[in-house]
Amino acid sequence: MALITKITTQKKNSDRFNVFIDQGNGEEFGFSVDTDILIKYKLKKGLEINTGELSSLLYEDEIKKGFNRALQFLSFRMRSEKEVHDYLKKNEYEDSVIEEVIKRLIEYKYLDNAEFAKMFVRTRKNTTSKGTGVIARELIQKGISSDHMEAALMEFPYEEQLESAINFVQKKSNQSKGISSSERKNKVSQQLLQKGYSWEVIEEALRTVDLGSTEQEEKEALLKHANKAHKRYKKFSGLQYKNKMKQHLYGKGFPIALIEEILESGLIDQ
Repeated sequence: MALITKITTQKKNSDRFNVFIDQGNGEEFGFSVDTDILIKYKLKKGLEINTGELSSLLYEDEIKKGFNRALQFLSFRMRSEKEVHDYLKKNEYEDSVIEEVIKRLIEYKYLDNAEFAKMFVRTRKNTTSKGTGVIARELIQKGISSDHMEAALMEFPYEEQLESAINFVQKKSNQSKGISSSERKNKVSQQLLQKGYSWEVIEEALRTVDLGSTEQEEKEALLKHANKAHKRYKKFSGLQYKNKMKQHLYGKGFPIALIEEILESGLIDQ
């Protein structure tokens, strides 16, 4: 049994109170509690509390601290339940406390995985060039269920996915000079695939944006690569040299007829 001897307000937080007790050895600091806990348990000077009551109020106070900590975490942006769970776990709250905190946050509408998922998709489509495949994986990492994820991805319909992919292709078309048109298309399609776009969207975007080169641009790109390849294969001669050059340049996406033309032109640096 402990006798409350004094209750004081904390200097740095007026919503928390320091409770001093006497367990038979004189006054000492016992514990601190939130305002709500102080009121609920009617704590005051002269009140006696037993071990069971003390454990109960300290557990509730821990939940209250976790709740306030989570609210601060949520003040910057919306979070998923998993993000809040991981944050509280990182700050060394017990699992039972975290579970209760999340339960209360959901009850008071501070947490809503369905709305979070929709907001997340809207933000990604408006601020990045990511496709639904990557966005879906990010939602899974944040603990979003398949049902909520499926509903959220409707915020990024096919037409908007295609528009985003087209914008990406147009941007890359101006940055991919000096390579064959075939390699340019392969490179851009792989980048879109890595960003999470479906093949259906990728193929439509590539049909919409012309990534082809003029004949002169293709020849200039081929000559550039041919000169680089020549430095590697000039130690060979005759048919072996030509086969090495053809194999290398064909692998870069240039048509065989144009490769043979360049090899016979005498334009390659010797």
